Amino acid sequence: MNRLTGKVALVTGAGRGIGAAIAHAFAREGAAVVLAELDMQTAQATCHEITTQCPDARVTAVRTDVTSATSVREAVVDAERLFGPLDVLVNNAGINVFCDPLTMTDDDWRRCFAVDLDGVWNGCRAVLPGMVERGRGSIVNIASTHAFKIIPGCFPYPVAKHGVLGLTRALGIEYAAKQVRVNAIAPGYIETQLTRDWWNGQADAEAARRTTLELQPMKRIGQPDEVAMTAVFLASDEAPFINASCITIDGGRSAVFHD
Repeated sequence: MNRLTGKVALVTGAGRGIGAAIAHAFAREGAAVVLAELDMQTAQATCHEITTQCPDARVTAVRTDVTSATSVREAVVDAERLFGPLDVLVNNAGINVFCDPLTMTDDDWRRCFAVDLDGVWNGCRAVLPGMVERGRGSIVNIASTHAFKIIPGCFPYPVAKHGVLGLTRALGIEYAAKQVRVNAIAPGYIETQLTRDWWNGQADAEAARRTTLELQPMKRIGQPDEVAMTAVFLASDEAPFINASCITIDGGRSAVFHD
């Protein structure tokens, strides 16, 4: 319960799903946590849940639009003013944009990349100067198995996620000598509200759920907490030599050649 004691972390998109689970886990492990979230209603609700479960937690929410470099820089300034220099950044904010390539609009393309790739770069660019100056820091980018696998009908989302993996590796090498580590986590199917919403949007929600589970080698999908604890590991001092790497959390699904 003290793997992150003394550390200050900022988590983007922390109002719900994987981001909220990471914020909860970081607080349980002793970190001061800033939830950088566009939807302040969900962010405040998550903050309340964290403080209810961990009364001594140091946690706050800051309205942040990851598509705006200025907004992200301001979130970092606010976080450091309140809790001190940032030790950890988790770039979790993301959106699903799935289109037919030839009918996709320019706005769809820009919206996908503005959040899913530019948003990650905006976060990295905001925290790297301080981390480099202090000679320490851990950045964890939430990528996806879409970063190395292609599912038809999901364009351009996997293009952006491939970019996140490239960004992770490039920055990890660029700043390795400064003791700033940059890693990624690639979740597969995780039971978030977005996943449940997709099931519920099908003609037979229960059949859609069963089909998804049957495709998984472990016959279940992951839980947000299972991603969160990997983020804790990468953010902690237990992973000092893990850098420019990606940890896949998909129960083995991406290792399957065919169904």
